[in-house]
Amino acid sequence: MMSDRSDDQISDPTPPSDPSKPSIPISYPIQTLEDLDSRTYFTSFHYPFNKSSVPLRPNSGLAQRPRILVCHDMQGGYVDDKWVQGGGNSGAYAIWHWYLIDAFVYFSHYLVTLPPPCWTNTAHRHGVQVLGTFITEGDEGTTICNKLLSTKESAHKYAERLAELAVALGFDGWLLNMEVNLDIEQIPNLKEFVSHLTQTMHSSVPGSLVIWYDSVTIDGTVSYQNQLNEQNKPFFDICDGIFANYWWEEEYPKLSAKVAGERKFDVYMGIDVFGRGTYGGGQWNTNVALDVIKKGDVSAAIYAPGWVYESKQPPDFQTAQNRWWGLVEKSWAIDQNYPKELPFYSNFDQGHGNHISVDGEQVLSTQWNNISLQSFQPFLEYADDSASKTIEVRVDFKEASYSGGGNLTFRGTLEAKASFSTRLFSGQLLMGTLPLHFIYSVKSEGNSRVGLSLEFSSETEGKKKLLLASQGTKRFWSEFSEVIVPHQLTTPDNAPGWVIQEVSMAMHGYTLTEIHVVCYNEQPGNSNAAEYFAVLGHIKISTSDENTEFPPSTSWIVDGQDVEWGGSQGSKTLSLKISWKLKDGKNPPYPRYNIYVEKLTKQSIRTPGRKVREYVGVAHVQTFYVSQLAIPSATSSLKFIVQVCDVDGATQKLDDAPLFQLNVSSFA
Repeated sequence: MMSDRSDDQISDPTPPSDPSKPSIPISYPIQTLEDLDSRTYFTSFHYPFNKSSVPLRPNSGLAQRPRILVCHDMQGGYVDDKWVQGGGNSGAYAIWHWYLIDAFVYFSHYLVTLPPPCWTNTAHRHGVQVLGTFITEGDEGTTICNKLLSTKESAHKYAERLAELAVALGFDGWLLNMEVNLDIEQIPNLKEFVSHLTQTMHSSVPGSLVIWYDSVTIDGTVSYQNQLNEQNKPFFDICDGIFANYWWEEEYPKLSAKVAGERKFDVYMGIDVFGRGTYGGGQWNTNVALDVIKKGDVSAAIYAPGWVYESKQPPDFQTAQNRWWGLVEKSWAIDQNYPKELPFYSNFDQGHGNHISVDGEQVLSTQWNNISLQSFQPFLEYADDSASKTIEVRVDFKEASYSGGGNLTFRGTLEAKASFSTRLFSGQLLMGTLPLHFIYSVKSEGNSRVGLSLEFSSETEGKKKLLLASQGTKRFWSEFSEVIVPHQLTTPDNAPGWVIQEVSMAMHGYTLTEIHVVCYNEQPGNSNAAEYFAVLGHIKISTSDENTEFPPSTSWIVDGQDVEWGGSQGSKTLSLKISWKLKDGKNPPYPRYNIYVEKLTKQSIRTPGRKVREYVGVAHVQTFYVSQLAIPSATSSLKFIVQVCDVDGATQKLDDAPLFQLNVSSFA
């Protein structure tokens, strides 16, 4: 039974008093059947900002094996994640163990819960499907169902409204949670609603999902079966799966598998991480339930994994979160593999931090959060006994980053001839005929060195293990099929301390299956243990070592709308919406745009020197809202620059980027 927890601090996700008026873009739910019917959401100022920009990877449909569905329910929903362009809390909740997840549900107790685009963007990047929630509960829910299910036509209409929202915003389906008692006469139209939504979603978004929650039974009564049986199977039969309530007993997974037959993996046995009556007690024993579910050969639905965050598990969220998901991995193993396609790029960003860097240069030095900025996350292994490891490995937000707000930091002690290796990625990347280019950035102290260990497999040639490492590699010759010394690329002047390494290789017919980091010290003639410290800033794998060709600034149309000046003569502010598009009308393939501003004075225009460009924020759609930008009194004009960013981490030079210029002198 999905219900709010008494210790929650419920957020207020209600839309602005007039959603059509310009304001900081937010995500919010649809709260009435009337608003769903009238389609007013699509006339909201916020609608264009809420579209996800990262499509699901091709062939990301659900595998025929036990799966993990994660249902995110936290503090009423729409907390830090409601700020579409990002917020200012570096301690905001996030999930980064996407390689353990197949599907993600964004849940709240409003009628129509629309997933904030940050979750869809990041989940899609990792191959995970995203569902919104449609829920009816309480007296209001009964009134809604009476209208929704009044006729077959009504049931079809509202199903189509939901499908339209999923298509427009770019997510992959719905969890249906009908928690009100119904008249038996309403059941045929309820089945029409479920069936029509499923069919409409499938035709609109191939591979999409509609999941039924185990609440209302076929006789119209709310009665949690905690398994798949004859009471709820008629709904299961007309959609893509069932989320069984979490009060099940040990034999229920196997019994459900028997009832489901060939569709046993479409049964998701619920586990409440808060532990309310759930098998095994949830919390740090969530894996107890997972083990039983896997033994029963069905799937799992993990409800409210934000327990780790909300209950402030020690010693800190980052450590506790890694430990908790480590138990999930131990029970279930990896569900997603990457790299799977090229180009592949990761800067280890988790979507929050204390600074942001672009190509080694720090452009922001304040706290921020934006889950959309998560890049591919490393498959780091977190053992309970961390003391046994000589090197501590962590995604770090304090050390300088090469790109984004995070990096991989390696810190500890190593014997002179010892080395330390840890898993970075577990992939399924088939090599083609073109040479493969690996580029990665490293910053290290003293004799600390970082290498990349690559494991390839071939049906005809067997396995091959290569090491990419610069100095002191002789000791590894016996461990690897080949040791390749990278070529050192020129580092930008604004990226002090970073070393960029590049390697090209031809591996036609092989599949890249594992990427590990190898830490070692280069200490000839010294047998003592030494301090080790190194940072891995990013890794890029592509079939070309050439720089990305971005369209020149003349190829774009950049426009400013909803311009609003504020403040007094001595303290001006500006709010406006900036939008951009290619002149040829084509849809740009770029996933991200960094927004900068130059505040020009009459003197700086006459005597141009070093350009001072302030980082304003990041957009994942082709529009950005600037809110109350402070304008110094001497400013005569503003130049907004839209820096185009590619999927491989490449960024357009600011001097070549599209821009929008606005005169300030008109402000009185």
